[in-house]
Amino acid sequence: FSASEVVDDANLISYALFDMGLNKGDKLSIISPNRPEWVITNMGIMEAGCINVPIYPTISQNDLVYILNDAEVKYVFVPGQELYDKVNAVRSKLSGLIDIITFDNVEGATDWNSLLVKGRECKNKEKLEEIKASIDTHDCATILYTSGTTGNPKGVMLSHNNLLSNAIANKDAALFGKDWKVLSFLPLNHVFERMLTVLYLYQGLSIYYAESMDKIADNLKEVQPNCFASVPRLLEKVYERIVAQGHELTGIKKQLFFWALNIGFRYELNGANGWWYE
Repeated sequence: FSASEVVDDANLISYALFDMGLNKGDKLSIISPNRPEWVITNMGIMEAGCINVPIYPTISQNDLVYILNDAEVKYVFVPGQELYDKVNAVRSKLSGLIDIITFDNVEGATDWNSLLVKGRECKNKEKLEEIKASIDTHDCATILYTSGTTGNPKGVMLSHNNLLSNAIANKDAALFGKDWKVLSFLPLNHVFERMLTVLYLYQGLSIYYAESMDKIADNLKEVQPNCFASVPRLLEKVYERIVAQGHELTGIKKQLFFWALNIGFRYELNGANGWWYE
């Protein structure tokens, strides 16, 4: 997807939502791993004045029912058959759900491409600019639910300003280069990756989505990104795996491995180690 395609498709999603009778403040949910359609749909939802309530694909059935009812979600977006079946299995318990929309083609389901067609056929495209102009920075943009480990999940409301201010504040701190590539693998449901996505788009970076957590290493080799965002525990697991492989070595190979590792420990940013280290 080019930048213009992302903008055009997000607008088409907004037009389709208007055609489906949705109004400012209505809630929709995305239940999907990271993929371009996630970001485009999220943009279409928010610029239409609606509220995205993202849910982790691994959620339990009980929490799924609770969140969708508590947030009064009207439409759910899922990637394909598996999650379509998961939501459809509890549909009778969802009082406000109107339809389940799939990013991929699923027999008998409304698919994402049909929304793009609906958006192109929309007769009231001027409404989008009116809605965008009416959105206040402090209006709710998304509701993120906790894991519910101490009872029912609890929703945290974040405004448009909450998401944008973090990205704008970090635009100078993050030293991105022109035409940089980034690999995204932290879940878009989490506010950290959501904020970073806004920052990446704001800075004009190209975003590549990892196929899965198990394939991150392969995707890093394939994409060769300039950077990626992570969390400490994931980096600790990578380090532990590398060190474990080092301990399996013998002789000079083992000595060289840990010599190189110790050299790495002494690295300082901005050339502070001196020319001899570089």
